[in-house]
Amino acid sequence: MDQYWVTALITIAPTVIIAAIFFWILRNVLKFDRTERRVYSKIEAEERAKRGMAPRD
Repeated sequence: MDQYWVTALITIAPTVIIAAIFFWILRNVLKFDRTERRVYSKIEAEERAKRGMAPRD
């Protein structure tokens, strides 16, 4: 019976590892996108202020 559980864990391990890697990559992509949008908005606000334009909503 012990061999059954070892085989079951070895069989499911690659799926769990790939899912964890996928989750990590997806989370970082979303985090980078959020940061990039925040920086872009800040730069845009600075440029609009420099040109004397009204801030964007």
